Amino acid sequence: MELLRSLIFVPGNRANMLEKARDFPADVIVADLDDSVPPGEKVAAREMVQQVGPSMCARGQKLMVRLNSLDTGLTRDELEAVIGPHLYGFSLGKVESTFDIQEMERIAGTLEVAHGLERGLLRLIPWLESARGVHFAYEIATASPRIVGVAFGGEDYTQDMGVRRTESGEEVYHARAQVAVAARAARVVALDGVYVRFRDQEGLEADVEQAVTMGYKGKFAIHPSQIETFNRKFSPWPEDVEYARRVVQAWEEAEAGGRGSVALDGNMVDVPVVKRARDLLELAEAIEAASGPK
Repeated sequence: MELLRSLIFVPGNRANMLEKARDFPADVIVADLDDSVPPGEKVAAREMVQQVGPSMCARGQKLMVRLNSLDTGLTRDELEAVIGPHLYGFSLGKVESTFDIQEMERIAGTLEVAHGLERGLLRLIPWLESARGVHFAYEIATASPRIVGVAFGGEDYTQDMGVRRTESGEEVYHARAQVAVAARAARVVALDGVYVRFRDQEGLEADVEQAVTMGYKGKFAIHPSQIETFNRKFSPWPEDVEYARRVVQAWEEAEAGGRGSVALDGNMVDVPVVKRARDLLELAEAIEAASGPK
């Protein structure tokens, strides 16, 4: 199982922050070449990530890069600069159609072969942050086997829609839910966008809880202080893990006895309940494996 509870952006042009990121407890470190890097420092940022990137995976973390969108003309050169066996994958902003994914598939595949890597090695997370991107979410999410998740970007989405961004988030509720449903239908991970008020812990907790209820499995951070909240909120509770174990055990005993259903604590256990329990246990095992010695 891909563990993608917490992904933190780190500016690609800031050597000190890239160095510090090695100690962040995030599941994925995302070296950013896009929004956090001024136009005049784009080339310097890709060179910095090229230099520092291989050493950022020493603790077993996944390293991704956020590339500039295809319409900037920078995308291919950026991926060529940072590609290597240490790289888990890349994210791409402002994806609006399957054409964008097909173009990235062509670029990434060509570069992988040129650098002696297995074709298809790099994972991809497209950002859906416009009306078109949200509308075609399922088609985009199923357009390439590289795609492990899709991310919803509320800030750019509201700009595209021409609506105000509010604290309540009512203006993004529909689109946010639609992306989560599309991700699940495509059997990839739904990843929520950033919460910009990083000093507002109460607001952050509420925002993540809403994401969890929508079906999101992870979220992008802009500050290290957000990582613990993401890891906690997107992880199963210990009592839920214990109950899931009991569900699976009861079901397996029922199957061995030739029964098609079973009751546990006064509740009927059927196939959907067992599937949910097994998914939860798989997640718990992935988290336990990731928290082992680095």
